[in-house]
Amino acid sequence: MSTISAAEYNQTQQSYVDDGIKRAATLANRGPIKFEQDGTLAQEICDAYWRTGFYVFENLVDDDEIRLLQDNAQMLLDRAPTDNGAITDRHGRPAFGQEFAIPVYSLIRPLSDPWGGTDKLNGRHPTQMTQPTFEGPTSEKVVFAMTGMCQIMDAGLRLYGHPALLAIAASINGDDFVPYTEVVFVKQPGVGGSVSWHQDGVTHWNSPDWDEGIHGFNLQVQLYDTSAHSCLWVVPGSHKQGRIDIKKLVAETGSERLAEAVPLYAKAGDVTIVNRQALHGSFANTSKDQRVSLTIGFHRKASVLGACGSLATAADAHYDEQRIHERSQVIGIAIDARAQRYPDEQRFVYQPLVGREAELRFTPDNWQKVVKDYNLKDLAI
Repeated sequence: MSTISAAEYNQTQQSYVDDGIKRAATLANRGPIKFEQDGTLAQEICDAYWRTGFYVFENLVDDDEIRLLQDNAQMLLDRAPTDNGAITDRHGRPAFGQEFAIPVYSLIRPLSDPWGGTDKLNGRHPTQMTQPTFEGPTSEKVVFAMTGMCQIMDAGLRLYGHPALLAIAASINGDDFVPYTEVVFVKQPGVGGSVSWHQDGVTHWNSPDWDEGIHGFNLQVQLYDTSAHSCLWVVPGSHKQGRIDIKKLVAETGSERLAEAVPLYAKAGDVTIVNRQALHGSFANTSKDQRVSLTIGFHRKASVLGACGSLATAADAHYDEQRIHERSQVIGIAIDARAQRYPDEQRFVYQPLVGREAELRFTPDNWQKVVKDYNLKDLAI
């Protein structure tokens, strides 16, 4: 456990942050979303994504929708339990989300690294980040993550049906793309924890069909301006390298401040895409900056079909056509929920569910049948 104070840590990070911003500026992988005439993602964007392993889409989600998402997120934070497994919030009210099968909230000690150097999540976080000393009430935990976006946020379900986000998924993973999971990552000012360096993929590193996109990607919709102090950091091109010996790399670097990493700083409404094989992580948030990232994962169907569970999914889970279909129905419900809210917006056509639109309307019955506890059927690889 480090004994460095939060103020000292923030100061020691500054030169690294400044250099990281300069490195990021040379990569030419951020800008507004653009499409070809056939509706696919612009080739220049695809090329930049496959070259670096990530991209920042600027101003993709409009201000009105971001405000609705912020309101949803703030309600969830205000109604969070006081600790993992607690049933009341800090106001003494029943905590939100106790009706769901999977706990909504993950809480941690301020400025801590809950996964680094542990065997959690298949041990994919082999080193631990510096954990600055928090100079506040040590008994108070903070929200680190919230799961099940589509069932805990009305605006989140509609966001899941956003035509531009789904067009990105189709362009990168094919028209038969399938969902993975959704997690809301939270880094509140001065208390947000870290996520140690890792690669997301687990299942296919030794596959004869391995390539740089086999483990899919994550989108992160940013609800607040996210600085280089609070955002995700990525090592460009690392998605092409196969499984990296992270412990060795950190040891050779002599620090968790990996020399080639760059920050994915962003504005509210920006959306980042990161290849799940890219080496990435984030530092403890000792700054005054806020970060709430709505993380939405997508896979190629070919990567998922026939695979078995990994990460937070039961190891004996088998991803057959039926499970993939049941999990993918949430996309259909989300598309219709969005169409009901934004009737003048062009509706995305999700090819695997063409012809089933009428039975996948957003209704109270379908919410109970398809959306509630949908994340029990997540497709983690």
